[in-house]
Amino acid sequence: MATPANVTTDVRTTTVRLTVNGDELPLEIEPRVTLLDALREYGHLYGAKKGCDQGQCGACTVHVDGRRVLACLTLAAQVEGQEVTTIEGLAADGEMHPVQDAFVRHDAFQCGYCTPGQIMSAVACIAEGHATTDADVREYMSGNLCRCGAYSNIRAAVRDVAAGTGQGTTS
Repeated sequence: MATPANVTTDVRTTTVRLTVNGDELPLEIEPRVTLLDALREYGHLYGAKKGCDQGQCGACTVHVDGRRVLACLTLAAQVEGQEVTTIEGLAADGEMHPVQDAFVRHDAFQCGYCTPGQIMSAVACIAEGHATTDADVREYMSGNLCRCGAYSNIRAAVRDVAAGTGQGTTS
């Protein structure tokens, strides 16, 4: 199929150097590439999921300099020079992060599709000091949807870890 004369086939790319889970990830990408697509398609990190691609479900939640962000709404070029942490980067020395461990102990997942985003959001929720009550956890985790309805177990896992950090109780 021939390309019409008035359509350009030149694609402008830019060099973006991301730091992901402590490793440098140099990319040659179009400026419009989202952080989610950069992580999945170029970084081969598949933990962050493409759920709604509109920032409404939280399945793509990652941390940028310790803040939770929706990777589907963030351009990769916007986070150059900042530390990106994905679910793959939470574990340390072969040991699960305490929130990952709590999700397993509390059976806080069913199908698992939302789990990486839920865990990343939970880690940030606890770090932000928003896990002192069930109402706080419900409010500050409300951007992460679980179609299986594991919310009570997710809340229990978050509160359990928060209680261990002195931010709340499990009651």
